Amino acid sequence: MIHLTETLALQSVEEFLTPAELGQLVKIMDSEIAATGWKPRRQAELLRAPGLAQEILRAATARALHVLQRALPSVAADARWDYTELTAGQHIPTHVDGIPDPAVAPRRIGRIGVVLEDADEGGEFYIETTAAPAVWTGAVVGEAEGYAPGTPLTHRMPHLGGHEAVPAWLRDIDSTRWVTPTRPGTALAYGAQVLHGVQPVRAGKLRKFVTDLLDTPARR
Repeated sequence: MIHLTETLALQSVEEFLTPAELGQLVKIMDSEIAATGWKPRRQAELLRAPGLAQEILRAATARALHVLQRALPSVAADARWDYTELTAGQHIPTHVDGIPDPAVAPRRIGRIGVVLEDADEGGEFYIETTAAPAVWTGAVVGEAEGYAPGTPLTHRMPHLGGHEAVPAWLRDIDSTRWVTPTRPGTALAYGAQVLHGVQPVRAGKLRKFVTDLLDTPARR
């Protein structure tokens, strides 16, 4: 049974990736980008990580699962991993991923990101907390959907728009920001109903991998 607290949780995993795995992933992504010519058309556009990178990240998630489950006990697996990068002047505005379809497995319990290479300045991940009721839709789920009775749901902001537009209900709320800088190789997992974003990159390039954390393994 999924509880509200884990959809609002935060958990770091230091040394999620070993130095050797980090080096290998840099080479894999450099080769993939050179071979495909991929360039993001908008900030925070996602590129599906190639097969070998998926294997490394999946193995790292399996190693760290017992740590992730301390804060998000319903997490059983990761989804397919994506790669993204931000350059100087780019950022990811505050948003909330939410729970796409609470009654259908695999359910998104949270998200996880791991930095491949840090920006020279800026690009820190952050979360925001607020007492404002505008974050919540008023919808409630319970045992029929696999949740604790009376679990409320936040709004949901899909990634398809590139995180470039912030709705008025979110832009106008009063919130508190908690900045969480992490070094390359450290993973940060956060519940699906956590407000979060990435501060502007001031110099250099931020490169990272992200994926969903699910309650049952997803079809790959």
